[in-house]
Amino acid sequence: MEIGVDTFVETTPDVLTGETISHAQRLREVVEEIALADQVGLDVFGVGEHHRKEFADSATAVVLAAAASLTKRIRLTSSVSVLSAADPVRLFQQFATLDGLSNGRAEIIAGRGSMVDAFPLFGYDLQDYDELFEEKLELLLKLRDSEKVSWKGGHRPAFTNLGVYPRPVQNPLPVWIGSGGNAESVIRAGVLGLPLVLAIIGGNPMQFAPLIPLYKNAAARAGHDASKLKIAVHSLGFVAESTSLAVDKYFPPTQASFNYFGKERGWAPYTRANFDASRSLEGALYVGDPETVANKIIQMRKHLGFTRFFLHLPIGTMPHEDVLKAIELLGNEVAPRVREEVAIWEAEEGISRS
Repeated sequence: MEIGVDTFVETTPDVLTGETISHAQRLREVVEEIALADQVGLDVFGVGEHHRKEFADSATAVVLAAAASLTKRIRLTSSVSVLSAADPVRLFQQFATLDGLSNGRAEIIAGRGSMVDAFPLFGYDLQDYDELFEEKLELLLKLRDSEKVSWKGGHRPAFTNLGVYPRPVQNPLPVWIGSGGNAESVIRAGVLGLPLVLAIIGGNPMQFAPLIPLYKNAAARAGHDASKLKIAVHSLGFVAESTSLAVDKYFPPTQASFNYFGKERGWAPYTRANFDASRSLEGALYVGDPETVANKIIQMRKHLGFTRFFLHLPIGTMPHEDVLKAIELLGNEVAPRVREEVAIWEAEEGISRS
């Protein structure tokens, strides 16, 4: 059971002070957060990709590379790379380089992105949304699996028998599929035999339960060993010494962020009632003291069967020292509890099945 963190390097105004942190400062803070995550024994750290002023994560591989030399064990991944608007050759080269710098700790989570800011920036038509992803994923996997590749598609210049370098330390370089719960994306990941990340940021996580057999059945029909496929979950949350403190610190930026971006999407105003419902055992927020957060991860692990959990933090802008403390508690207190309880539960399940 892997426990990690992911972030979007957000730079929205601080809801308490009204101040907006500079992109440069937030980038330096994120590198420090990745280094701490490694020190406290977390398994993975992910950095997202956006192309607008509220985020500083447009060059994901560069951020992760800055942390590579400061870390020893933690895996470094995109979360997600907006593959539809990227050049698969450059994306592969960037993460193969990161893999070399980190001595085999790089990963790519490929997705289409919930925001579409990258499409006009790089000259792509949203009408080609699905076709772009399918074609570019095919090329990315070819680049991963073969040193020399020939390619002809509808959205990138063709090339014949060209090598793409550097080659990664890992063979193959891990490529995951990131999905917000779209059945087509889940089936695609299964057919290709790729690990899957589900973004569960609202509603009842159990609504995602039917996607797991859908994914595994698609993999099995395609000839893959479904028992070996990895499933990750990405959810929002925050850890503090007490649940009351976690709630007090996390609700204001959560409300501000949901309302800020919700205006673009036509969402209803986010209220304290929404927040409290989401942090219940049946909700999608993981907010509380270490025991509360650990118990919720364990509960969802038993029902959804994921093998990796990303706690997304911070949401909005939060004090850097609060984020560092949350990472410290996640690594030192939450992760050990989860790993121990899940190991016991899995052992008992194995005995009962035999």
